[in-house]
Amino acid sequence: MAKRDYYEVLGLAKGADKAEIKKSYRKIAMKYHPDKNPGDTEAETKFKEAAEAYSVLSDEQKKAHYDQFGHAPEGGMGGNPFDGFSGGGFGVDLSDALRIFMDGFGGGTGGGGFGDLFGGGSRGRGRARGADLKVKLALTLEEIATGVTKKLKVKRYETCSDCGGSGAREGTGKSNCSVCHGRGEVQQVSRSMFGQFVNIQPCSNCDGTGEVIAHPCRTCRGDGRVRKESVVSAKIPAGVHAGNYMTLRGEGNHARRGGQKGDLIILIDERDHDLFIRDEDNIYLEIVINMAQAVMGTDLEIPTLTGKVNLKIPSGSQSGKLLRLRGKGIPRLNSHLVGDQMVKIQIETPSKPSKQEREIYQRLADYYGSNRSDNSICRKIKSLL
Repeated sequence: MAKRDYYEVLGLAKGADKAEIKKSYRKIAMKYHPDKNPGDTEAETKFKEAAEAYSVLSDEQKKAHYDQFGHAPEGGMGGNPFDGFSGGGFGVDLSDALRIFMDGFGGGTGGGGFGDLFGGGSRGRGRARGADLKVKLALTLEEIATGVTKKLKVKRYETCSDCGGSGAREGTGKSNCSVCHGRGEVQQVSRSMFGQFVNIQPCSNCDGTGEVIAHPCRTCRGDGRVRKESVVSAKIPAGVHAGNYMTLRGEGNHARRGGQKGDLIILIDERDHDLFIRDEDNIYLEIVINMAQAVMGTDLEIPTLTGKVNLKIPSGSQSGKLLRLRGKGIPRLNSHLVGDQMVKIQIETPSKPSKQEREIYQRLADYYGSNRSDNSICRKIKSLL
């Protein structure tokens, strides 16, 4: 099923600014929040749809890419690691939507910060989530043309092996926080002419975990994580562009004392090529031939992104002529279509001809002088005036 345009989802015109996007999203999210619509699957779907649209349009880079390319073709998600390629298809579930909502407007962990405001009550202690990481990956045109698997070194927080991520020293345990009584949240109630408002914040005494550690692990000092350098494998499909990004779920920072892992976001860049210039799915190559080859025609071995091929230069070729090698360009992302390689011919004029060359060109000059009238050239010039 095709996705709706993100601007349409939020009721906005294309080009809306950040303030308009946030205001519109807040209005829709408040209307369809699950706590305000318990058991309403249609409202939940609209809430997730709005969260997905906001997650793209509130990010300047994602928004710019979406404005240019729109949604990726259907089928680009799922098993494909490029969640969000070309700005489409985040596949937001309810937990993601709640997190986006809380990240955008503050409140308690786990997406329940507005629970009492909606009448649904507090959701209790939520699981922490590790921070996302971003890395830039520069690819050659050869790698883009065929697809490639890259090994990336990533410095991130990982679960402490000595305490298993609990943060407590071996042989000791945890106890409920005496401030929040294990909820991980504290409530502040205020009243106004509009009614009672409940503001829920993470407990500062236990950092929102609901638990305190009397004897912290000596390795991680109670955090449950240690800083490490890890190697992550990323499978890049053929046809990516500079500015595309991919999301590797769960490959970001690990959460404190267990919980959901963050994501690793890989930003794609393209390296300049010594021979080829890319234009969307096509690539361009310029070759230089001599006058004899241009007049008589010839066969040349030329490079492509996947190896060398033979190219037939037709006789009588003019400087600037373009020859096409079909299917020798770059595959279109998430498609069976492949671009072409365009070969531009340039004819070399000798700047310092040898004695033998001068003799040959002089004979040609004499031949043209005795067999062609200057009147034909004059007529052509006159017709242009």
